[in-house]
Amino acid sequence: MKIRKAVFPVAGLGTRFLPATKAMPKEMLPIVDKPLIQYAVEEAFQSGIEQIIFVTGKNKEALEDHFDRHSGLETTLKEKNKTELLDSIKRIVPDTGTIVYTRQSNPLGLGHAIWCARDIVGNEPFAVLLADDLIMSDTPVLSQMLKAYETVRSSLVAVVEVPKNETNKYGILDIDYKKDGLSKIRGLIEKPDPEDAPSNLAIIGRYILTPEIFTILDQKEKGAGGEIQLTDAMAKLLDTQSIFGLQFAGHRFDCGDKAGFQMANLSYALTYPDISSKLKPFIKTLLQ
Repeated sequence: MKIRKAVFPVAGLGTRFLPATKAMPKEMLPIVDKPLIQYAVEEAFQSGIEQIIFVTGKNKEALEDHFDRHSGLETTLKEKNKTELLDSIKRIVPDTGTIVYTRQSNPLGLGHAIWCARDIVGNEPFAVLLADDLIMSDTPVLSQMLKAYETVRSSLVAVVEVPKNETNKYGILDIDYKKDGLSKIRGLIEKPDPEDAPSNLAIIGRYILTPEIFTILDQKEKGAGGEIQLTDAMAKLLDTQSIFGLQFAGHRFDCGDKAGFQMANLSYALTYPDISSKLKPFIKTLLQ
């Protein structure tokens, strides 16, 4: 079955970026001139996804407005003959029904957020994208995963190698084997201490999941941090289905971290010729 839908859990409070996120969703923080969430949505559409499902929470109106028409702004840009800018904001807004919204009333974890989308997803495989993980790549990471899915026809996670002392920040894979960047997963452990981690292969914010995951999430079992963890549900899914990990081609920026966010801004800014020509000399002065 073709994967048509992608779930975006965006209900988080963004506490690591306070006070900036007191009134603005963290997903709307800009990388150069586009909010984080737009990069992830563009990745999904470029990969062939047909419907975006936002799982939102309180104070996310700015995110919803971003993907809606702004007639006043469009009229002003048209009157001032700013055609390029006008086209850029029109491209943000997809056809009606392409983006739908549902609410996560209580912040009970990533697994719970995905469970909130169950009725919209229905009985079909789907993708999950976490906007905090911004990935610079020639081929969208989700496209790479969908290509691998055509081969394995199983749930799939994007993984990266992390320093051994950082395994307690991620869901970590225990693998049977690895071949050509694709690992068959034997087990999954949520945020293990370094001495207990079976590997340094960590799950990051891209998933392809089969609908059977909802049956497990229905049980609402709490794990690390007292939350309903997606990693725990996937570990149970392994009892009946295979799951694979894909080491993708591309550079991942952890934009849920302040340093990672600044690295992403700098790296993306350097891809704009007009900005790069000013930024590179400035960086050199800072390094002297």
